[in-house]
Amino acid sequence: MAKLIILSTFSDQRGNLTVIEKQLPFPIKRVFYIYGVDNSVRGGHRHYKTIQAAVCIHGSCRVNNFDGKNKESFLLDNPNKCLILETSDWHTMSNFSKEAVLLVFASELFDPKDYIFEPYDD
Repeated sequence: MAKLIILSTFSDQRGNLTVIEKQLPFPIKRVFYIYGVDNSVRGGHRHYKTIQAAVCIHGSCRVNNFDGKNKESFLLDNPNKCLILETSDWHTMSNFSKEAVLLVFASELFDPKDYIFEPYDD
């Protein structure tokens, strides 16, 4: 089941520094980011092995998630919000604001055989 965590952020007159350290439930093997999204819906899959952590580091987007039992919707609108997506989480990303940048950390290297595109039955 997806879980939202709040990342440690240190703020002063110079700005903000957000840290991801010992908070992710996996070692990071891959990092990618999504940006320049029009009105399209991204994602639309889950994984056999990969766990992901998503942070919208600029702007905002919505992540809709269904783990086969529970449907949830998460608004990622602050770079201190990190959404952990488990292997069972069939997810889509949408409603990207202009200039949004969604940064994703993954537990596995890219493998096209790791993707399950068929959604769960409601």
